[in-house]
Amino acid sequence: QVHLVESGGGLVQTGGSLRLSCTASSPTVRNYPVGWWRQAPGKEREFVAAITPSGISEFYSDSVRGRFTISGDNAMNTVYLRMNSLKPDDTAVYYCAAAMGDVSGGTKYLGSSYDYWGQGTQVTVSS
Repeated sequence: QVHLVESGGGLVQTGGSLRLSCTASSPTVRNYPVGWWRQAPGKEREFVAAITPSGISEFYSDSVRGRFTISGDNAMNTVYLRMNSLKPDDTAVYYCAAAMGDVSGGTKYLGSSYDYWGQGTQVTVSS
């Protein structure tokens, strides 16, 4: 069983930055592929970014590529999502999720590929 806890959300103005953290209880979260997802009110859950075990590769949705960066800190069992140049459209509850299996190819973009989810952290970007 892997317990994930997100933190770092909040209210920020357009153009601002936030860093979200996803901390695993145990084992080391970076032994697994980890993704960040978000869900805005009235919308479906949306893939944001993913990182492969040990941070070898990173993947981003088109809407955040170039603005968001996913990274991991192996010693702290934490995966981060650095969000720059935030826009009102980025407003959502952000979730991290860990997959117990391979998420190569298109499977990394499917929520059903991830086995453990955190409770989410709210990000609100004001215009």
